[in-house]
Amino acid sequence: MSLTSLPLVEISGAPRERGRQYGEQTRELIERALAYYAEAFAHSSGLTWEQVTQRAGRWVAPSRAFAPELVEEMEGIAEGAGLSFLDILALNARGEIIYDSTFGSMEPDGCTSFALLPEASGDGHVYAGQNWDWRNGVADTVMVLRVVQPGRPTVIMHVEAGQVGRQGANSAGIALNANGLGGRFDDSVGVPQTLVRRRVLDSDNLNAALEALTKSRAHIASNALVTHRDGFAIDLETTPGAVGWMYPAEGLLVHGNHYQAFMPPQLAATYRPGSADSLYRVPRAEAGLRAVRHASGRDEARKLIHTAMSDHLGHPESLCTHPDEGQPAVKRWATLLSSCVDLTTGDYLIAAGTPCDHEYERVPWNLYDGDTL
Repeated sequence: MSLTSLPLVEISGAPRERGRQYGEQTRELIERALAYYAEAFAHSSGLTWEQVTQRAGRWVAPSRAFAPELVEEMEGIAEGAGLSFLDILALNARGEIIYDSTFGSMEPDGCTSFALLPEASGDGHVYAGQNWDWRNGVADTVMVLRVVQPGRPTVIMHVEAGQVGRQGANSAGIALNANGLGGRFDDSVGVPQTLVRRRVLDSDNLNAALEALTKSRAHIASNALVTHRDGFAIDLETTPGAVGWMYPAEGLLVHGNHYQAFMPPQLAATYRPGSADSLYRVPRAEAGLRAVRHASGRDEARKLIHTAMSDHLGHPESLCTHPDEGQPAVKRWATLLSSCVDLTTGDYLIAAGTPCDHEYERVPWNLYDGDTL
């Protein structure tokens, strides 16, 4: 199955078995991802991929302690794809590797996330979504993954091939949208973001989802916007130290890649936003999404969301990001996809690429189909 050019993969069963299914179905995509990151880290740090995976071994113990079932799933992915476990772990910890000074320097993810509650959506629905901005070189590794796991909510996510978590929503009506945040805190080793985010999406209630963020000791700072179908949203700026939070204003919440809720004390004296464009992406998204409250129905609401997320102020580093031809190919950024999940109806919509060039399409699974709880 495919959504235009975006692969759709469904896995089910116990952790290791669903991992094997994942690896078998996406072997070629995972190999592309490995090839890209081998080039990217060689460019930024001079390290070989073998050196990267050796150093990535530092995340084995915290990952196994936090989510042993997801480590099993990663082991299954490696088996199914005919790769080593450390290859898959490195793909899942690539954000942590980027921030680790021993690996050189690569920029963190860009993204602009939003939540629209009934009072702001025009049609009375609850929406959650984002523009996912990252290296254009991984565009052909992006996929949609549906995970059916008895005893836990069914999860739909958009991920890079080989990853067990990133952004998505589940059959309990919980959506997670995430954004990179900058700043170094200390040298302790924490849990990779892909595992923290998957734990949120594996949660069958809002409290468990928030505890996955507030009680875990993540390795890096990251923003998480959690939306619930009952008309609630909260944004948590999680760090290896403190956690900050903020709520919607008049039913609208938007977050980018800079601290908006609080300033971690470890960074206060020297903090500078890692993504300068985040400083205008956020107000531009807010301005565009405020128009949605005037929509006359569902179709118009979704069209207005799409229009808002297609904004080009600051092009190419805009809300809808395009590759900068002045940069080396390995460093070019783009909006890899734009997502819009209707938590009221269960429709999971994706524009597979820059939203200005691609319409929202509905994936073939409804969020609330096949709930295994």
